[in-house]
Amino acid sequence: MPRILPRLLAGGALIATLGLTTANASAPASPQAGSVSDTAAMQRAPGTTFLRTELYFGSQKPKGQVTASQFDWFVDKVVTPRFPDGLTQLTGKGQFLGSTGPIEEKSFVLVLLYPVNDKAANQEIEEIRTSYKLLFQQESVLRADSRDLVSF
Repeated sequence: MPRILPRLLAGGALIATLGLTTANASAPASPQAGSVSDTAAMQRAPGTTFLRTELYFGSQKPKGQVTASQFDWFVDKVVTPRFPDGLTQLTGKGQFLGSTGPIEEKSFVLVLLYPVNDKAANQEIEEIRTSYKLLFQQESVLRADSRDLVSF
């Protein structure tokens, strides 16, 4: 069954992460520009409330590293079928205290945006985390959730 609302944001999540906004350049100027009601309206952000989940995947394994091509395969085969409308993939360098001591590694980050009423998303995200831990011998996959105003 096709989804009615987009569940994910392809490149725009980076814009939201950086705090950038866009303005409607074609909107006509109000004859009362600068009034209190206009100022309040301009301060309200446009959009619909979506849930945002960031998943942080480590790359260090007991014997070797998860390569970029292995992670791309994981995204194609495990993540995309669960979130087919898109996602944002970032790479970075992270560090954390693991069971064997401090770990510094290349990390992969996925940003998922989906409607608040998407009841299946939580289970799908947990399946993604579990699959990655099993496939790549990971102790954990960090999950951070928030609510964002999203407009397409």
